[in-house]
Amino acid sequence: MNPLSGKHIVLGLSGGIACYKAAELARLLVKAGATVQAVMTEAAGQFITAVTLQALTGRAVVASQWDLREPNAMAHINLSREADAILIAPCSADFIARLAQGRSDELLSLLCVARPIERVPLLLAPAMNREMWAHPATQRNLMQVAADGAVSLGVGCGEQACGETGDGRMLEPAEIIEELEAFFTPKRLAGERVLITAGPTFEAIDPVRGITNHSSGKMGFAIARAAREAGAQVTLIAGPVHLPTPRGVARVDVHSARNMFEAVEQHAPTATVFIATAAVADWRPAAVALHKIKKDGSGAVPQLSFVENPDILAHVAASPRARHGQLYCVGFAAESEDLLANASAKRKRKGVPLLVGNIGPATFGQDDNALLLVDETGAQELPRASKRELGRALVQQMAERMRGRQ
Repeated sequence: MNPLSGKHIVLGLSGGIACYKAAELARLLVKAGATVQAVMTEAAGQFITAVTLQALTGRAVVASQWDLREPNAMAHINLSREADAILIAPCSADFIARLAQGRSDELLSLLCVARPIERVPLLLAPAMNREMWAHPATQRNLMQVAADGAVSLGVGCGEQACGETGDGRMLEPAEIIEELEAFFTPKRLAGERVLITAGPTFEAIDPVRGITNHSSGKMGFAIARAAREAGAQVTLIAGPVHLPTPRGVARVDVHSARNMFEAVEQHAPTATVFIATAAVADWRPAAVALHKIKKDGSGAVPQLSFVENPDILAHVAASPRARHGQLYCVGFAAESEDLLANASAKRKRKGVPLLVGNIGPATFGQDDNALLLVDETGAQELPRASKRELGRALVQQMAERMRGRQ
């Protein structure tokens, strides 16, 4: 289940051109299963209409503390008590200053002050010009609102409406959703340092050709996102894929199996969990041609010889830290048949406590998957679902098994 499902979010808009992003943000919140109550300042109404947000949320937008639709005339109390969280997006420099000063002369700042601090979190998605973001007063005010219990989600960097480039852009709606999902996810992996490999490897034949496979990396990236949501510090070693890095995840890009092996060796000594989702090539050409191998018209086929690549999972699982329980190893098996038998055999051969199997041709490149979890007690199926859902389910299963080992 999505962490936002069933949550009631008060979406506050202060003035700024980034208000246009609030429409997509509201849509994504509703899609994730949340209910959304939009509250706008007078300045926000100069950039986006209440009609747009009402159509997207299915709720009338509230803009005044004197709104007579509230039977008790206490919109600031009612709105703040109903919320699971208050999200200000965009949050302007002026609104951050209002919060720092505790001002409450309009509805949005009033309900922020009136919220039960211990129960209703206040999340801020700042949006402003780069000079305004860097100004000492803004940074001082952010420190004050953080000390008062608010959480800043940070800003993006890039082109701004004024024509300048730098920090201060509001995060994209999808990035804010990632932050909210992480905020509401139980921190089952708090304190863990998770190392994940994902995607295929590419083994060069010559400067333009190579051997690879159909792995898209989507499952590994979903697990990395889920582990970060669960409170872990995550490092993702990615083969050649074109996927955005999950927020809060450190990414290392590699190309070949040997590149991946070297990166894992570098990061494994500080990891507490290793998840090998990458579809690593078992073999590579013994020699790489310096120039493109061309046809000469004779019909002759070039003869290639191969050598075995290092077995990354087996190498890590055999390390002293893994053998002594300081590093929990999870392997993946992409099979084409006899999943249970092959996955069980691979788990024993690799020497890992948990092996996750799937049918490769049925999942490579897809957005959904079905997993089979194999450990010393037997097998458990995770039925077909989105890879994002399966990533969260796998993290939960891992956390339970790791807790049982302590």
